[in-house]
Order: sequence, then C-alpha cells, then structure tokens
Amino acid sequence: MGNREEIGTGRAEHRRSAVADGFGLNGEGSRLRRRGGVIGVAVVCVLGGICRAADVGLDVIGYDPACGVSIEQRDDCVHVSWPLGDGGGGRMIFDLAMGRPLIHEIAVTPDADGEPAAMATGLDPVIRLRVGNRDLARRDGWTIFFDRMQRKPHETFEAEWQITEASAVSRHRRATLTLGEVTAGPFRGLWRWTFFADHAFVLQEAVLTTHRDPVAYLYDAGLVYRDEPPEQIAWNDTAGSLHVEPVGAFESVRHLAVRGRAVSAKLDGGSLALFPPPHRYFYPLDFSTNLKNVWAGRTEQEPNLGFGIRHDPAGDDRFVPWFNAPPGTAQEMGMFLLLSPGSPEQALAAAAQLTRDDRFARLPEHAVFTSHYHVEHTEEMRRAQQRGGSAGDSTGRLPSGGEYRIPERLENPGFVRVMRDMGIDIAHLAEFHFGHTPKMKTVDRLARLELLHAECQRLSDERFLLVPGEEPNVHLGGHWISLFPHPVYWVLNRPEGTPWVTKHPALGPVFHVGSEADVLRLLQAQGGLAWTAHPRIKGSTGFPDGYRRRPFFESDRFLGGAWKAMPADLSRPRLGERVLDLLDDMSNWGAAKYVPGEVDVFQIEPDHELYGHMNVNYLRLDALPRFEGGWQSVLDALQSGAFFVTTGEVLIPDFTVDGRRSGERVFIVSDTLAINVDLSWTFPLAFAEIVSGDGRDVRRTRIDLGHTPAFGSETFTWHVNLTGQRWVRLAVWDVATNGAFTQPVWLEE
Repeated sequence: MGNREEIGTGRAEHRRSAVADGFGLNGEGSRLRRRGGVIGVAVVCVLGGICRAADVGLDVIGYDPACGVSIEQRDDCVHVSWPLGDGGGGRMIFDLAMGRPLIHEIAVTPDADGEPAAMATGLDPVIRLRVGNRDLARRDGWTIFFDRMQRKPHETFEAEWQITEASAVSRHRRATLTLGEVTAGPFRGLWRWTFFADHAFVLQEAVLTTHRDPVAYLYDAGLVYRDEPPEQIAWNDTAGSLHVEPVGAFESVRHLAVRGRAVSAKLDGGSLALFPPPHRYFYPLDFSTNLKNVWAGRTEQEPNLGFGIRHDPAGDDRFVPWFNAPPGTAQEMGMFLLLSPGSPEQALAAAAQLTRDDRFARLPEHAVFTSHYHVEHTEEMRRAQQRGGSAGDSTGRLPSGGEYRIPERLENPGFVRVMRDMGIDIAHLAEFHFGHTPKMKTVDRLARLELLHAECQRLSDERFLLVPGEEPNVHLGGHWISLFPHPVYWVLNRPEGTPWVTKHPALGPVFHVGSEADVLRLLQAQGGLAWTAHPRIKGSTGFPDGYRRRPFFESDRFLGGAWKAMPADLSRPRLGERVLDLLDDMSNWGAAKYVPGEVDVFQIEPDHELYGHMNVNYLRLDALPRFEGGWQSVLDALQSGAFFVTTGEVLIPDFTVDGRRSGERVFIVSDTLAINVDLSWTFPLAFAEIVSGDGRDVRRTRIDLGHTPAFGSETFTWHVNLTGQRWVRLAVWDVATNGAFTQPVWLEE
C-alpha cells in the first residue's frame, strides 16, 4: 500500500482502491468526484455532453431570508449572497450539475453599490482522509493518548460525491447550505457551508460518519481550481514575515510552515484565505513543532492547482493519537474561507484578527497564567555548564551565593520569548520530567533545584513571572503537578532513618518526601498546591477517582485536575469534555475542587505552532507578583477558584450568581437566581451552558447565542431555577469550538 504524504490536485486515473494520491479529473474531463447514478429523486441525464442532475430541489423549509443571507436555487445552481459588514458583499454559486465544478463562482465587492465580481470560478472542495484502527483494549476505550497511529497500517481516501439532496436552514444572522452525498472510504456524509451575515468568512465542512469500529483518522482539506488558477500564493512564515510567490513556484505540491495556520491566494479582484479552526484542528501531541499544516500546489500526476490545510500523519513521531471517530458520530472536518476585496496580505491579517494574532488579550484585574511545560531549561543549563564557555556568556548568581555560567544562546531562551510575545503574565513549569528524578540523591537534587530557582528569578521581571514547578509522579498515584508560593527545596525520596526535614547551610530547610503522608505534610507546611495532571488519561488513567477519598485529596491543598483538549473528537461541540465531566463529578463529590488549564508540551521555540495547542487561565489578580516576594496571590486565586479557563478567543471578564463570583458561596433564598456574565469574543458564539449539580446528577441549560456577530462583547442576565442544586458554573463555545469556562459557584440552602 502506497501512502504519498502530500496533498495534490488535478487530473488522475480514477481509483476505487484505498490509496488516492490526489484530487482531480480523469483523462476525459468528467469529474469522478461527483459520480452519476440515481438516488431518491435525482435523475441523471445528458444534455450536450454535460452530465446533469435534474430534479434536485433545494429544501428551504428551515430557511428564512430575514437572516440576511440570501440562498436561492436558479436552474442547476444555488446562489448564496450576503453582506460582509464593511459595505461590501460576498457571493458563492454552487453548481448541482454532474461533471462540473461544485463551486461555480466566488465573488466579492468592496462596496454596497457594486455588483459582486467573480474573483474565482470553477473550484472543487477537497477532503482527504487517512484512516486507521485504534487499539481500544490498551487503555480506557476512546479516552486514549498513548497510541502511535503513524506506525500502524492505514489507508488513504479522497472524497467523492454526487448531489442527490440540497437544503438550506437559517438561524438568527446565519444560514447553512448542505449538499450530499459525500463518501470517503468508510465515511459517508455531506458538504456543509455556514455563512455569517456581515462577515467575510465561511465555515466549510465535510460532515462524515463511519460505522466501522474502531477508527482513528486525519483529514486534509482545501480547494482545487478547475478553471483559471490564482495569480499568487501568500503566507506568513513562522517569524511573521510575508511571503508572496507566483503560482509557477507551485508546480509540485509544497508543505508550508506558517504563522497563524493560514494561506491566501490572489485572485481577480480580491483574495481568498483558508485556515482551520485554531484549536480544534490540532490533536494533542508532546511537542508543538510546526508540522507544515498548509499545502499548496500540484502533483506530477494532477496538474490542477489547489491549496488548503493538512495534517502531518507522523506528527512529532512520539505518541500520535489522531482523531477519534466512534461509530455513528458525525465528524465535522472543517476549514474557514475568508473573502477579501484586498490583497492576500490583507486577507491574512483579517484571519489573524480572529485569534488576536495568536495573543491573549489583557483584561483589567486579571493575569494570564499558563501551566505544565516540560521545557527542561534547567537540564539544558546544566549541560551547558559542562561545556566550554564563549566570550558572549554572562554570569548568574545561585541562591547559595555561588555563580553559574549563562550561555549566550540561553540568555533569553526561546520559550520565554514565545510566552512574552503571546501575552502570558505567569508561566508555571513542570521540570525534571525524567525517570530517575524520584531516586535522585539529595546533593544532585538540590543542585538542580538551586539552578531552577536561580533561572526562574533571572528570567522574571515586573511584566513576566516564571514560576518553578514539577510533575513529580510519586507517592500519590498517577501523575500530579506541584506548585509552591516560593522556592522550596525538597527531595522525592526518604531513605530509612532520614528525618523529614534537614538543614542545608546555605539553602535552609530541605524536605525529604517518601510517602503520601509526607507529600501532604509538605504541602501544608509550605502552603503548596497539587493537582492531577491530565486526569483520567495517559499516566493518570483512573485518577483522581482512585484516590478521591484519600486525606491528601480531601484536603484544601489538593486543587483538583487540569484541563486540556484531549482526546480529540470532531463530533463533540466542546473541547476537553473529559475534564469538564471531571469538574462536574468533583463538584458533586462535595469538596471544593477546581480545574486549571494545562498545556503539557516539551521544548518550545519561536518557530513552533504553540497557539493551536494552548489554553490559559485568567486569574483574578490586582497586581502581578514579583519573584523576589513570592507568588502567594497566584496560589490564593487558584485555591479559591478565582479564575476562568479559555482557549483565548472567548473571554469571561465577569461572572456572578446572585452577586457572587466563582469559588464563592451563595445562599439560595428564592426559586430563581440571577446569573450575570460579561463576555467578549472574536469568532461568533455558538452557545452557552449553565451547568449545575445536586450532589448526584448534572443539569445542563443550553442557551443559544447564534445572534452574536464576530468581535463582540455583551452583558447577559439569565434567571435560572437552582433549587436543590449545590453548585453552578458557566461555559461558552463559539462556531470554531473555541471556548471558555468558569469554576463553580457553590450553593447552599
């Protein structure tokens, strides 16, 4: 079986086998991706040599033109037009006839008075799937990360389709056009385009379902030009510099490492940018290396030019779990199209605004806190001490009073530059994530801690705080994270006869931790916090459930578990449901537990694609603490639930229940309570959920936010009956499945 790891376009011999090397036409020019046949009311006939599908009527039962998006059928075509919000307008025409490109035209006008002029004609959407089998017996079913799909047999399929049905529905200022059916190997489904009145972007998706079990997959997506290709392809490289090249530079397919995940094409009278949902598109990996998630060009066999987004099937070649596709689930394989009357650079800039150029916004009285990074900067510094120095090196001072050498290349390390550029205020490390750490001798352990603390202090200032932390993974069960409010010297083993605390002449108290009881004692003595890393998955499968009744978990020193979008399943309307469910379970267990976001990646450099893997915590803090004075306020905010978690696009500046914020308590004195929330967002919102529990069951109240435009802010008030409930929290999700959620407010009667 041959698997060409490139996505291509153009003419090719039709293959019904598992392997497909590209997208395109057969030698006679009929488009095999839209097969003939009779299904339902579709009647195939031949007129003048063109294969047409007659009697495919557009179902508009759920469509209201008052939504602002006009959708109407004219003969064999469906015309969609809508305002772009800046006085201009967009139009897409879809051709239902067999043998012709599905997207007849994309047009745009820069002003309200002009008629949209075609900037591209004759395009086909493309979806390519790599499909393999998940080994569900190795771990807890579909909740899996430790899988190496890149090393297992897998098949490659490209989508084929025939238009047997068409429908339009609308809601608020949005409308959706669906065309089916689409097949790709074991998957079946339809094409779906969602249009947003007053906005220049369109969400294009192949919504496909498989009944084969157990499937894991990847998808590549894009557009292929059957008529005239674009003039130029443009992208921003990983340093943010614009590249614009003529299409002649894409005679063969190229995979591009880009900033912002977007690629743009210059067309007649405008530009078209393509980009994926920023966080949903990336399945979890250990490294954030930029894997060239954009493609553009042609293959040798298929001369039609195309461009779009792609997944590297090898990933970082460690654990590469791909996407889950449980049987019967509708997998939404999407990308955004952004129409612009301007240049490719302007189209890329417009796309970047949706993620604030991959930066986290400032919020008054909040600090941006991110956690769980195995950058192993301390070990890199230790290795540098063993090598010879250079003239550009500088010197740092250790807490014990000694000196150490700072190599010039580590003076301002890449991970710090990245975090500062992204708007991070506080970064919490998880150093020494290697197997021999728990058995390390005291002298070796203290040397590492001393250098860790010295480097965290050196790399911190009044605008950025680097906090030491670890993932010790001993004594408690599963994996866990530690966080202290100041530098603490502790050893992860306690040989027989060793006292719990000894005295170092320069560093002060040294704590020797050899048991579960010792861990709790240390956390209590030093005011530290611990929580479960990647709960219910990876090395924490079965935890914290397995120790929920242990004294350390029940104490106020154990925070809860950390949230990350893992595993990946594109049928789910929320990211990271594994940990959202845990948050609800812990809240029903009774003790006040909270869920901070975690990232859990290794080395980071400025050319990486980190943002797609990111989430952050907005802590309610009046001021950013300085390293020298300790960071007790950070632990206070976490321990009291005074924060919300977000992928960055949706912000919750304020959330109260009867005037009380997350982590606080409300006494229920009436049947309904007022929930007030301030929201700010970039992508249009999809829905909010008010989630509550009574100590046993979880109740969800879903609130439609389909009326919201892009780049908005609004204050909402909802009156909810919370009688009998013990806690309540809020989550908000947008049309790209970016989201944010609060910690619980506790309820008492």
